[in-house]
Amino acid sequence: MRAIENKALEVIGINGGYGSVQILFDIDLVVGKQEIVTIIGPNGCGKSTFLKVIFGLANRYSGGVNYFGSDVSNEKTDKLVKMGLSYVPQVNNVFPDLTILENLEMGGYRLNDDISDDMEKVFQIFPELKERKFELASNLSGGQRQMLALGRALMTRPRMMLLDEPTAALSPIFVQEILDKVSALRDDGMSILLVEQNAKSALRHSDYGYVFAHGELVYEDVAESILTNKNIGELFLGVAKD
Repeated sequence: MRAIENKALEVIGINGGYGSVQILFDIDLVVGKQEIVTIIGPNGCGKSTFLKVIFGLANRYSGGVNYFGSDVSNEKTDKLVKMGLSYVPQVNNVFPDLTILENLEMGGYRLNDDISDDMEKVFQIFPELKERKFELASNLSGGQRQMLALGRALMTRPRMMLLDEPTAALSPIFVQEILDKVSALRDDGMSILLVEQNAKSALRHSDYGYVFAHGELVYEDVAESILTNKNIGELFLGVAKD
């Protein structure tokens, strides 16, 4: 495991899965404060399951999770949200029958004070949403829905976000726009753990990367080095051999 001083998230020896079906095997991972860390790997290798184990949505058999220095291995999801950890799933991440405004209000419903400033901050980041705030979320394009999902997560006032395939099935223009927004969140102080199939694009926006295969961690390095590693490129980045 890489040694860094300022850790937002430290996962140690995680084994996990669903019921008796083990998906993850002895995984160590670290996300530094104000870092984007991306997990790449083939479909079915356990990337999404890993995020769910951290967030209490899948079974953790053994291993530990530390969040900003606190052991949260056994904390329930609602407590993690209160501690500033937010999770955005790949699908079913907005309420299609509610308006954009109502979706954002749902994101902030646990807060006990005025959320108008939070709402305005979301609209500053995603001005397209402000223009259509009274429209149903079902009317949005795929990219706009992902913006709304990120905005709703921001309404919880997170210190860290777990993002599962935020650019899945989006056009190249929206892929770039979503990842640019994620980078801006990092630059504003957020720590982000990102699972992505658009591996090259994600790594270009990342500080560090991990490669999963068959439920195991098989490689890690700074993101730039993964992008230029020929072996990793041939296996996971769609780079042709010379």
